[in-house]
Amino acid sequence: MVSLGSLFSRKPQPLLGLDISSSSLKLVELDHDAIGNLVLKRCAIEPLERGWITDGNIEKFDEVAEAVRRLVKKSGTRTKNVAMALPPSAVITKRIILPGGLSDMELEVQVESEANQYIPFSLDEVSLDFCVVGPSASSAGDVEVLIAASRKEKVQDRQGLAEAAGLHPVILDIESYSSRLATSRLIERMPNKGADTMVALFEVGALTTSMQVICNDEVLYERDQAFGGAQLTQLIVRQYGFSAEEAESKKRSGELPEDYGTTVLQPFVESLAQEIGRALQFFFTSTPHNKVDQVMLAGGSAALPGLTEAVTQHSSFTCSLANPFDGMEMGDDVRLKKMMREAPSYLTSCGLAMRRFLQ
Repeated sequence: MVSLGSLFSRKPQPLLGLDISSSSLKLVELDHDAIGNLVLKRCAIEPLERGWITDGNIEKFDEVAEAVRRLVKKSGTRTKNVAMALPPSAVITKRIILPGGLSDMELEVQVESEANQYIPFSLDEVSLDFCVVGPSASSAGDVEVLIAASRKEKVQDRQGLAEAAGLHPVILDIESYSSRLATSRLIERMPNKGADTMVALFEVGALTTSMQVICNDEVLYERDQAFGGAQLTQLIVRQYGFSAEEAESKKRSGELPEDYGTTVLQPFVESLAQEIGRALQFFFTSTPHNKVDQVMLAGGSAALPGLTEAVTQHSSFTCSLANPFDGMEMGDDVRLKKMMREAPSYLTSCGLAMRRFLQ
């Protein structure tokens, strides 16, 4: 059986979490202190030009590889092992029930046999992995197994990118699983360790906003919507006549005309909050649920001024920014002000870096 790199691999040695999105690369390295608390050793972001990554596909391999090299150098890390992720659209997952007590070899044979039913490609064309989730809730003596499969070229693209940047790829995950892992840690910090707390997580990317509703470590609902921070860049282009590159650069640096806040930013924030409110309504109309306990925002545009307040106003639910480093110790190399400003962007890369400590 071909491993997915491995999707559920657990590596205790130093590990980088590298998140590759359409607009930037994010790197996180974590450690433990003497009493077991998580320590943020370093984090860094490197912007990408538009079109280098499209729908999770690496369109400009050499340019992205060079950007990864710049990112690693900027971070100051000497760690070479890296965990990366594929977008959910590139991975087929399926939960199946198998008899308990099977050996690893017997499990592999059973999984390959079952996978043929669910994967619309020849098994020769895919990288396949599986993980025993635990005992089956519906049939005594059986176990629930999660199968994950992706086209080999998708896996090889990520592996090749890491190797071209001088890194050693040891884990390949799914982006939504990684962000969920980092979010679960934040939920556990809530009263009563977050038990029975329903959290709607919105990750606002450049082109897509993904929504996951999580309760007791279970995903109740998932949905992607085609809106994101790139629309703000387009509004800046239209309003001020900048090129797309200029607009993106000025948006990041804050070097925009005085009327930007009222003319461009405020209407966009309102529009984004309305989209998030609509996404919540879709969840309520398509499930038995009619409320959430907390809305969390992550991603590059999550920290826009006034967005959490606007989401609370439109949805009537408490909204906060997801800071994946909340409660961690800070390493000497962390620039605290910059990290706090960018923290919501690091949710997925932080979840990838956390894989180091999961056995």
